[in-house]
Amino acid sequence: MKRRDFLKSAAVMALVSPFVFGANRRPIPMLRIIKPNRLTEGATVALIAPASGVEAEEFEKALQNLINLGFKVKPGKYAREQRGFLAGSDEERLADLHQAFSDREVKAVWCVRGGYGATRILPYLNYNLIRRNPKILIGYSDITALHIAISQKTGLVTFHGPVAASSFSDYTKKHLINTLMNPTVPYTVEISPDNAANESSLYKTQTIRAGKCRGTLIGGNLSLLAALAGTSYALKRNLRGKILFIEDVNEPPYRIDRMLTQLKESVDLRGISGIALGVFKGGSADDAETSNPLIDVFKEQFGKLGVPVVYGLSFGHIRDQFTLPVGIKAELDTEKATLTFLESGVK
Repeated sequence: MKRRDFLKSAAVMALVSPFVFGANRRPIPMLRIIKPNRLTEGATVALIAPASGVEAEEFEKALQNLINLGFKVKPGKYAREQRGFLAGSDEERLADLHQAFSDREVKAVWCVRGGYGATRILPYLNYNLIRRNPKILIGYSDITALHIAISQKTGLVTFHGPVAASSFSDYTKKHLINTLMNPTVPYTVEISPDNAANESSLYKTQTIRAGKCRGTLIGGNLSLLAALAGTSYALKRNLRGKILFIEDVNEPPYRIDRMLTQLKESVDLRGISGIALGVFKGGSADDAETSNPLIDVFKEQFGKLGVPVVYGLSFGHIRDQFTLPVGIKAELDTEKATLTFLESGVK
């Protein structure tokens, strides 16, 4: 075959082939999105602690929260364990997660809290097991590590939402149920009235750059997104066509700026659709004269990207928070301060 004909043939194959090729030249199927089944009243959910643990009283609160939502709860074997800042050993926490996904009776895997420790088990997760047994995984904060790794390695839609030990306000329950149990499309989430009425400037919605955009939801806790940078579980380098959502808690502006700088150096923001920022509770500077206000940090970091960016949507380490399906198409509208799900996260 002539070189010109060979190049033309290779170009055509690249366009039509449903595979990408690894270093060993074996075809690797393109990742497809997998949606878990929706939850129904009375369904069994597993309660696990893949990161930090909680005191006995807090664990009972978490159990009761899920029971009050109408679910049967199956606690993990090691979910009540505590070993320093971790909920048991890496092996124990991993075993509970694997058991939850392999248990045919379990319809959702609910994390009791975040804290720290999820990144430690990422190298040992059985991603094939998770892919073969798609279920709802829900939690936030440190659970971001699981969302990013599982989403990018299996295609499973996971859910950045309240941990079991959260305070389930009416707002939180409404959007949780509408996302996991009774989804409608399109589904628009507005700012919580209580959050809007909060006098703290950290709860005030502010537009960094006005506009409306559509894209695939990806993101989570900023500390975890930055910590994953440089690992094989990090956000994919190219965020083209993505709406990046970010939140954090108790971080002063200079630390937020440092983590955003690290994140921006590890990903390519050219072609990103937009950025949705949650409520960064406790993010005020200790010394306002020597630290930039938090909103100025976001303006400096994201204001010149040329895409819609808004601060103060109702998600993060706050009482009133809505649930975000990681991996679905959505629309961000900075003027209305809304996020609209253009497809359901469950089937």
